[in-house]
Amino acid sequence: MSIDPNPAAPTLVAARSTESTLDADILQDAEKFSLIVGGPLFQMFRRAHLSDDALQLLARRMLTISMVAWLPLLLFSTWDGHVVGNSVTVPFLRDIETHIRFLVVVPLLLMAEPVVHLRLRPIARSFLDRNLIPERALPEFDAILRSAFRLRNSVIAEVLMLVAVYVVGVLIVWRRHTILGASTWYVTSSAQGARLFPAGVWYGLVSLPIFQFLLLRWYFRLFIWTRFLWQVSRIRLNLVPTHPDRVGGLGLLANAAFAFNLLLLAHGTMVAAQVANRVLFLGEPLAEFKFEIAAVLLFLLCVVVGPLFFFAVQLARTKRRGLLEYGTFAEQYVRQFDAKWLRSGVPHSELLGSGDIQSLADLANSFEVVRGMRLAPVTRDTFIQLTVAVLAPLVPLLLTVMPLETLVNKLLGLVF
Repeated sequence: MSIDPNPAAPTLVAARSTESTLDADILQDAEKFSLIVGGPLFQMFRRAHLSDDALQLLARRMLTISMVAWLPLLLFSTWDGHVVGNSVTVPFLRDIETHIRFLVVVPLLLMAEPVVHLRLRPIARSFLDRNLIPERALPEFDAILRSAFRLRNSVIAEVLMLVAVYVVGVLIVWRRHTILGASTWYVTSSAQGARLFPAGVWYGLVSLPIFQFLLLRWYFRLFIWTRFLWQVSRIRLNLVPTHPDRVGGLGLLANAAFAFNLLLLAHGTMVAAQVANRVLFLGEPLAEFKFEIAAVLLFLLCVVVGPLFFFAVQLARTKRRGLLEYGTFAEQYVRQFDAKWLRSGVPHSELLGSGDIQSLADLANSFEVVRGMRLAPVTRDTFIQLTVAVLAPLVPLLLTVMPLETLVNKLLGLVF
């Protein structure tokens, strides 16, 4: 189900030639571009009145899913007597990872959906409004949009994700690699092997699959976004070397990475919770996880920022062309300026009121814009903000290796 086009959306700019016309279907497809609005789970949310066509009812959606995943764990743990106390090494209320995962990370994954939808939705239409797509490539651009819609709405894709969650995520990753090596509220170890408590059964069959499916669904959306950018980058775009955004007019993508801030924050929180459990209950030092943390950060930056570099080849080509063309034009202009005002004996006082000197300055500014073109719609601030989103949840864990006062002083030293 698509969101109705915004009636206030801008019409296609008049810069496109009058004889060219855009098919109404292309405009409609561009208007309804979304990574979020579509797919079986979205339709299920609508039928269950957990969402509407505009991704409203977010609080209801977050509360319902978090409680389905977390509340039964509390009830079963209470029944088993594993909520508090010393009956197990990790009682339920002290399991930081579980509470963070279902009461913080799951809501963050859901909160990220309307943010990504609102920030990325105008991008497809902006490619048309800015005349970046040549008229001959409009059918190809429309085919790219429709292909993205088919993937987003794919029933098979979500069924395969659900199968992967149970076969790989639960039976292999969770059962063999991520369960804590100690008795907990959901599992106990014995000579015969691990035995799940009733809370552990719900955790493995319901709670964990919900979390993993939401996470895997986000990776699938990132794949659709990456594929969309790759396919658009294969079109010979109408890039302008003197565009003030210094990326030939692709500045519309500059803020695309920031749309995923909440998603990266969710990942950072998830990593912080996993590390916290191992530091607090297994006594593992925080320093042992520095490579894992760095790997997660690098992976997330590559996934979110990497696709923007698909346009590097076209931007480099545009920059070379701009330097050549504007260099030639500048050469001609400055020689004429030199001949007119310095070699012809014209009094310099006549420069007053002449537009020649201003044109010379404007030409120099234009040439600097071309020379300053970047090879991707990415800035240093992009990397800084995304890195902060990932690492911020890990800051409290520094208290395990240094006193609060020392930590505050170090942070203040970085700022001031």
